[in-house]
Amino acid sequence: MLPRLPLIEKPADFWAFSEAGNKLAELHLNYEGEKPPKEILINGKPYSSKPYPANQLTVNKMTFPSKGKKDTIIYNSYLTISNIPEKAYEYIVNGKSAIEWVMERYAVTTHKESGIKNDPNDWAIEHENPQYILDLLLSVITVSMKTVDIVAELPKVEWE
Repeated sequence: MLPRLPLIEKPADFWAFSEAGNKLAELHLNYEGEKPPKEILINGKPYSSKPYPANQLTVNKMTFPSKGKKDTIIYNSYLTISNIPEKAYEYIVNGKSAIEWVMERYAVTTHKESGIKNDPNDWAIEHENPQYILDLLLSVITVSMKTVDIVAELPKVEWE
């Protein structure tokens, strides 16, 4: 199926879509370099680029403290990410927010039939970056918020 493109009446609207596309491409291609928003707290403190001890970065399964309380993610027994804006959950990938997608995919799982264990911590350790999963989650929060802002600025068009 071909993508559905809006018919743009005004050149200014075309250029707005073009610029938004460039911003989104840059943002999504370089997502790993995005720093968390200033309002995000880790264990009640602003984010610090200082690495956390490797033994405090192992993730088993990230969770929310309770159903419907998505402003906080319990990363593990050592780390809690809080003050996450609602807007960060508006960016949807395959039916769920990008944040929830990361939370689901970066969990330790065992395939029932084969017994094969999938542990994302192994990859982080092999690449000598035990903080990779935490940094990924924080960058996805930022990318999600910026994506929502860019899309919200697009001009309204009629689809035919």
